[in-house]
Amino acid sequence: MRVPLLDLNEQYRTLAEPIHEAIHAVLASHRFILGPQVKAFEKAICAYCKAPHAIGVSSGTDALLAVLMAFGVGPGDAVITTPYTFFATAGCIARTGARPLFVDIDPITYNICPSAIQECFEKNCQRDSNGEWKTRSGERVRAIVPVHLFGLCCEMDAIHRVSEHYRLDVIEDAAQAIGAEYPFGKRAAKAGTMGEAGCFSFYPSKNLGAAGDAGMIICRDEKLARELRIFREHGMEPRYYHRVIGGNFRLDEIQAAILAVKLPYLERWSAARRAAADFYRAELARAGLAEKITLPAEPYRGRGLITIFITNTSFAHQCAMTCASILLNARSRRRSTIRLACTSKNVLPISVTRKVISHRPSAPRARRLLYQFIRRFRAKRSDM
Repeated sequence: MRVPLLDLNEQYRTLAEPIHEAIHAVLASHRFILGPQVKAFEKAICAYCKAPHAIGVSSGTDALLAVLMAFGVGPGDAVITTPYTFFATAGCIARTGARPLFVDIDPITYNICPSAIQECFEKNCQRDSNGEWKTRSGERVRAIVPVHLFGLCCEMDAIHRVSEHYRLDVIEDAAQAIGAEYPFGKRAAKAGTMGEAGCFSFYPSKNLGAAGDAGMIICRDEKLARELRIFREHGMEPRYYHRVIGGNFRLDEIQAAILAVKLPYLERWSAARRAAADFYRAELARAGLAEKITLPAEPYRGRGLITIFITNTSFAHQCAMTCASILLNARSRRRSTIRLACTSKNVLPISVTRKVISHRPSAPRARRLLYQFIRRFRAKRSDM
């Protein structure tokens, strides 16, 4: 039987009626571009994230691109980021003409390592006569783009200390992390609110997913928010007057209406994902695999999200755990997408996971683990 990595049927069955009503309301209004639904959803995101400004855009990729363009990043610049992320992070930097400057990740969290950023400056950068930091090849270092991978926020306190010292902007790639929190200073800050700007993706597989592509930018600065609204509409203000070259980055009115229906359920869905992850941890420990598998780090437990459950283990256990993950998700009455992807040495990029799950565990031990997981999950699923 072919089991999909992502099954949205349960979510759709629950919300089908209000989603249909929201779509019909948009169609009846004949307001399809930057209408009242986009404004209402932007306002709801501001309230949810406790951010002053929200700018709806066409995708998470375009959110990153628009922010980089608004900051004037371009040829001759460099932007620090992580190599362990989806292509769009580095792709948007390169698309502006700048160079992605990769630094290493933390081996525990897989997020960008603040000390590696500092080391990058010490070994690969130097200050010129104007006080600007440049790479040895001459690019001006403009910003840091930390990626809150798999719903876990980066060490933003340490990253901010580095950014302030070197006078860099911080642009948060929070595509997988809407709703995640970090103990930032003396407050619990939502992902996306700790930098100059935060970027979200509402791709259908995300924790908060649209019925197609959609994205959002949040920021504190009113002037930046105004610039971003201009950039998302071809650099146009007033109408048909273009003082800058922007892009067609507008959030669709129908997607905004659908997302507004889903947003009130986000906390509940996130709690269900955490409960499912806790179940995995308990079952892996009960199976005696605690010494063989490295489970996801939880440096601030209860504040992060579970977008994808990543482990590090041997190939035999990898096959069993991956198959178990997919099958258990299919048999759960409540939706919680948790995916295992690993090798004996390192964590696999997510794009390789489809190849991993095509393998059937050949060892008897692997098969027994798979069946044990299914039986235990069926027994406990009513409590999740």
